[in-house]
Amino acid sequence: MRLWAAAGFGLLVAVWAYLAFWPTWVQPVAWTPDPNPGWTGVYASALHVEDLNLIETGHGPEDVALGPDGFLYTGLDDGRIVRFRPDGGGLEDVARTNGRPLGLGFDAGGELIVADAKRGLLRVTRAGEVSVLTDRADGTPIGFADDLDIASDGTIWFSDVTTRYPDDMHMDCWEGRASGRLLTFDPATGETAVRADSLHYPNGVALGPGDRYVLMCESMAARITRLWIAGPRAGEREIFLSGLPGCVDNLSYNGAGLFWVAMVGSRNADYERHAPRPRFRQALIRIPHARIPHPLPWLHGGPSDWGVIAVDTTGTVRTCLHGAAGTYGAATSVNQVGSDLFIGSLLMTAVGRISLSHTNLAGQFTQ
Repeated sequence: MRLWAAAGFGLLVAVWAYLAFWPTWVQPVAWTPDPNPGWTGVYASALHVEDLNLIETGHGPEDVALGPDGFLYTGLDDGRIVRFRPDGGGLEDVARTNGRPLGLGFDAGGELIVADAKRGLLRVTRAGEVSVLTDRADGTPIGFADDLDIASDGTIWFSDVTTRYPDDMHMDCWEGRASGRLLTFDPATGETAVRADSLHYPNGVALGPGDRYVLMCESMAARITRLWIAGPRAGEREIFLSGLPGCVDNLSYNGAGLFWVAMVGSRNADYERHAPRPRFRQALIRIPHARIPHPLPWLHGGPSDWGVIAVDTTGTVRTCLHGAAGTYGAATSVNQVGSDLFIGSLLMTAVGRISLSHTNLAGQFTQ
């Protein structure tokens, strides 16, 4: 009996030693999440979107961009870029990036610029030819190009989500290091520059009025950061809006004083509880990968509320369109075209459309 007890104790010591000290390539750091208000107050929503209209596109229409031809364009998880009319008709293939096209935007010449998670920053000609504009910045490969916006001078601003684990978001989130970057590409010179670093999983990028500043969504921190570009504060960085109830993804400026922001899913309280505890997360990472809880369960089809918010240029939330779990899934982008909002998603096979003219928001947010 004593022998079995000693063996059992020895096994427990061995397991403890493994979880506590076995080397791993992931090195978690402590960080502090902002308070989570939940879907309350302004986030309780004046509108639920159970009547969201769906436009079938194929799987994973992450972002939506209006082209000069009047069609809407989106990228799918099989690498295709497709276009369709705003009424949902005329769906057709445009190009294939052989990667994962995410954020989209059109330059002044009418060519499509694509942030591709696997290939970097791309250009797609009107004939559907794809070329790489850049895949490195400051000597470091672009790990996960996500979203972009284009300034009036042609400069392309885009996000690089992580320089740590671009192929394993699961581990990147558990490590908790702010390794994301905001980059620019100058088409005139071909130069790629790092404009901000140490960002906490940056996704969305949107230039403000007059290109005076750029906003960045830091997803895992549930906040929006502003970098001033012009004027006496050029180069300064500050928090624009924090303490959101969901993980923010893409955002867009509607040209009339409002930013629309997509919250892809509710914040994970279990994950955030361990943010200040890097040693616990280090031990967690040592167990088999498949057994580690995913910090973003809704990316694997788990139910979660989601929402889009309208934020004015002072950082004040004007409204929230709150979607309960089951009405859509993983809303990754929101773009306003006329009086309609077009919602993208990593998980759905359709773009969602909300007609503001048919709601109590009619006239408030028209372009």
